Amino acid sequence: MPDSAKVLTVNELAEYLRVHRSTIYRLLKKGQLPGFKIGSDWRFNIEAIDKWRLHQGAEQLAELGIGSAEN
Repeated sequence: MPDSAKVLTVNELAEYLRVHRSTIYRLLKKGQLPGFKIGSDWRFNIEAIDKWRLHQGAEQLAELGIGSAEN
């Protein structure tokens, strides 16, 4: 499966971004994280997350004092 089609769960995204799950939920609550719901569960397209990180995500994570824009 190509990366552009890969969908992550909250746990997988937290691991991918190296942040706590509560950080993911905080960003979702503020409407700052690109995600979608399947039933009651959040899912994240890895391509959308990578674009988010490049544009605004790194700044938002830095404001929270968590993570790094560098990989």
